[in-house]
Amino acid sequence: MMFVPHALLVFILVPLLSASAAYNVTYDTRSLIIDGHRKLLISAAIHYPRSVPAMWPGLVQLAKDGGVDVIETYVFWNGHELSPDIYYFGGRYDLVKFCKIVQQAGMYLILRIGPFVAAEWNFGGVPVWLHYVPGTVFRTDNEPFKYHMKKFTTFIVNMMKKERLFASQGGPIILAQVENEYGFYESAYGEGGKRYAQWAANMAVSQNTGVPWIMCQQFDPPATVIDTCNSFYCDHFKPISPNKPKFWTENWPGWFKTFGASDPHRPPEDVAFSVARFFQKGGSLQNYYMYHGGTNFGRTSGGPFITTSYDYDAPIDEYGLARCPKWGHLKDLHRSIKLCERALLNGQPTFLSLGPSQEADVYEESSGACVAFISNMDDINGKTVVFRNTSLYLPAWSVSILPDCKNVVFNTAKVGAQTSTVEMIPTELQASTASANKGLKGVQWQVFKERAGIWDTADFTKNGLVDHINTTKDTTDYLWYTTSLLVHGTEEFLTSGKSPMLIVESKGHAMHVFINQKLQVSASGNGTVPSFKFTSPISLKAGKNEIALLSMTVGLQNAGAFYEWVGAGPTSVRIVGMRNGTIDLSTNTWRYKIGLQGEHLRIYDKDDLNSANWVSTSSKPPKQQPLTWYKALVDPPPGKEPVGLDMIHMGKGLAWLNGNEIGRYWPIKASINEKCVQKCDYRGKFMPNKCNTGCGEPTQRWYHVPRSWFKPSGNTLVIFEEKGGDPTQIRFSKRKVSSVCAHISQDHPLSEDMIESLQKGETGYPYKKKASVSLNLKCPVSTQISDVRFASFGDPVGNCGAYAVGECHDPNSVSMVQKACLNRNECQVELSGQNFDIELCPNLVKKLAVEAVCS
Repeated sequence: MMFVPHALLVFILVPLLSASAAYNVTYDTRSLIIDGHRKLLISAAIHYPRSVPAMWPGLVQLAKDGGVDVIETYVFWNGHELSPDIYYFGGRYDLVKFCKIVQQAGMYLILRIGPFVAAEWNFGGVPVWLHYVPGTVFRTDNEPFKYHMKKFTTFIVNMMKKERLFASQGGPIILAQVENEYGFYESAYGEGGKRYAQWAANMAVSQNTGVPWIMCQQFDPPATVIDTCNSFYCDHFKPISPNKPKFWTENWPGWFKTFGASDPHRPPEDVAFSVARFFQKGGSLQNYYMYHGGTNFGRTSGGPFITTSYDYDAPIDEYGLARCPKWGHLKDLHRSIKLCERALLNGQPTFLSLGPSQEADVYEESSGACVAFISNMDDINGKTVVFRNTSLYLPAWSVSILPDCKNVVFNTAKVGAQTSTVEMIPTELQASTASANKGLKGVQWQVFKERAGIWDTADFTKNGLVDHINTTKDTTDYLWYTTSLLVHGTEEFLTSGKSPMLIVESKGHAMHVFINQKLQVSASGNGTVPSFKFTSPISLKAGKNEIALLSMTVGLQNAGAFYEWVGAGPTSVRIVGMRNGTIDLSTNTWRYKIGLQGEHLRIYDKDDLNSANWVSTSSKPPKQQPLTWYKALVDPPPGKEPVGLDMIHMGKGLAWLNGNEIGRYWPIKASINEKCVQKCDYRGKFMPNKCNTGCGEPTQRWYHVPRSWFKPSGNTLVIFEEKGGDPTQIRFSKRKVSSVCAHISQDHPLSEDMIESLQKGETGYPYKKKASVSLNLKCPVSTQISDVRFASFGDPVGNCGAYAVGECHDPNSVSMVQKACLNRNECQVELSGQNFDIELCPNLVKKLAVEAVCS
């Protein structure tokens, strides 16, 4: 790790790249202007600490391959300033390295410094220690907060300047952001909020970065910054000032998950529709939040209850694989939009109504260049419209793009990109060849058992219940609350068999109750309501009973007015069913212990399996035991595929590999009563609960373990299990693309040769596009198409993995596709008379569907 005192930092930041020529970044009412040229920009959010440095080049390149121009990231204050003036920029937090990887890829960068970021990140990115600086109130006209915010912002800006990373110095950074979605909460702070927003903008602009500053979702933006939109749809957004361009800083192509809830998905047709509509209505910069969501490693997730996975149903999945068809469909969209760039940014727009929910926006230049975006906002029915004396069919809830006002090269509802079937392939944990017990078969587990309650001396004793977060200051998820209760031997419940009832109320987030060292009950809130109340029978004995409550946080609040004051922990503890009525323990004398003994000993960091803290259990570790640490030496799973840790048979806890924090695990199941769908209808406005899957299943079963964290042998896997599980069932799983599918019709608008001819400036109408429609398949790097499971030219039915021959079928379909694709990494099959029986089933628009195996 690299901890950097402020004064020393300037001496160790060594430039990795020679500076490029500086370029000028300004803007007008239409777009960002770079070196005098208006730019239409597609941006992709990739947060550097949500992946690892070994993944960054591949993620950035995959975004570029997807037609992206710009990478966007927040700057994570609490990951960098660990305590006042002590900074960290190592490992996943090496911001300069990330910026330079973007630069090396020839891409631009948007740096959203904030430094409040929300982002489903712990405490919204603000350091917890700042809450305890006397007199501090976050995000308002408050001197301590403004002092520390300005200091950190200036520190980051100066770091970027020193490395010559702003565009004005020849670097990739073309925009910077201050604050984040403050407009939602400003009114709660009254006049102090208004003053703060003005101050934040002035402070940012005074940094003299040489690039414009933005403020997203700021409803009273100062004139010195550009206000931008965050939403599922921003086509109707207009900046407050008519002199500012229309930017979309957050287009959400999916949504985040919370423990105990189902899995949200946003269909690619709707994402593409939203993007096309934005550019149709004058937008010029659009950013996907997220393009790669990644992982909330360790304890970085916020919420509370945000999962360790931050996959976000993004175009690049958590593990770094392209999510197809979403990634490919958006790539096709980007290429089509880029054909329209010059006319969109320089032409004069004309609006045409083509029906009650159908409209065209036409952009024409004086040179004669013309582009048209024609949309059908009917969310049920497709419509045929007449545009420039030509009939065009528009599927429901779709946009067609005509880069020459004649030829449709893309429709948002027609997905021609391939679909990938991704599987998690389980592999048994392999005992390390470096293990000291080489003669024993199987993984050798060692255990360390926590004591419930005060495991050493109490940190303090107090009458009454304290706030969890104010006590731990988020140095740990765990806080023990321990008291005792004397039960007289004449209590009726001791002989009647009718147990007394424990009633606990808590501000959140979760709790395990131990009585006399035995786990009695577990309870939690959820991502919607973090607080909870439960009533449970408990087992008491005659005499003294020790009651130990293990209170837990599951990520801190990350947004909202005055969010830093939201607490956690029990507020009321009562027992009913005793001879003397209700016993209120809330005002008892409670002893407190912060954290776990294993955390204090940092046993997850130790490499020595023979450490005195650990007890060997051979190959049969104890199962279903709460408060138990498990440790084993393992080899990495074979191959190069991304790896997930399968925790389906464990309860709840934390995991590490070689001292690296994998994060919180908790395979809690979503309710079977939630609304889930088998197939998502893309038509109509999207909301996070529209297209969910996984009802009745664990919210998160697998936990990403980056390949770069593995050593060739001797990897130390450490698990802390809170409530009981079966460690012998822990597995590594390899994330693998097992098959690829594509399904395309003769009338599909996108064609490779049409795109190429339009890019070269060739025109001509009508265009003979049918002959050039092709189906494209591509397997992952180092794999080939080894089998064709299905192929049918005609009217095939079904979806990837479940295709079936329809009433019309060319019997030579499989042999034709095999000839074109077998033993190749990628292939292209043209829907032409040379390959298929085009005369088959006259008057039918025929389709080709293929499923192939990659190996």
